[in-house]
Amino acid sequence: MAKLTEEQKRQRAAKRALRSALEAEADDRRRRERDEQWEREGWAEYVAGEPCRGCGLPMTDELGSWPPLLKLSEAEKLEYEEANQKFRERHTDCRAARWTVSGSRVMHCCFCCPPPPMGPKQVEKLARLLASWPSREERKTDLDSWDLTLRCDHVVPYIQHREITRVSARVVDCPECGERRGVMSSERVGPAYPDDGTIRERAAADRERLARGLAAAEAKLTRQQKNAAATQQRIAELQEELGSES
Repeated sequence: MAKLTEEQKRQRAAKRALRSALEAEADDRRRRERDEQWEREGWAEYVAGEPCRGCGLPMTDELGSWPPLLKLSEAEKLEYEEANQKFRERHTDCRAARWTVSGSRVMHCCFCCPPPPMGPKQVEKLARLLASWPSREERKTDLDSWDLTLRCDHVVPYIQHREITRVSARVVDCPECGERRGVMSSERVGPAYPDDGTIRERAAADRERLARGLAAAEAKLTRQQKNAAATQQRIAELQEELGSES
């Protein structure tokens, strides 16, 4: 088989990227349509105890959560495998993960089974968590901007935390096309919000504070050294006096 040229390699890589972008767009469109359906129909049936409208099973069976896999008894292993097999048969084409309600063993699909709404305690916990986050201005300093090249050849900016070393988004909105487009490639640009002087001011204030602390520590050490020298001198004098008396 003839060895591929560099141009052929680039062409094949471009085709793979295009195929991946198209698949990502199809999956994204599929999920968005399902999400919109859930939003239209609402989740009131969960509160009313209605069965899941995705698979028709009860939202919860109140049998208690499954124990850890390594702690399943032989009978529980058989029951678990049977439940797994039935789940796979019900959701052959969903290609999604699964979820369960706490205290239940019924498995539901993340694609076709709408999850239950958050309860008051969950909402309260989430509100406390959000309130503990740094302010938006503080978070800005940790963000980087990326350029994403889309299937339509348009380049759009994308912002994410600096510690994330690659863009995981496969589909984003294209402002020029007005459509969701698959991502072909990504390139890090740099800080999303360049330093406007605030960071330098804080750094200068920190250096000034440290300088004052250092000066105070040095002055304290000087006083201690003087006191130590005076004490050492006094010790020498007392030793001399004791020697002369003997």
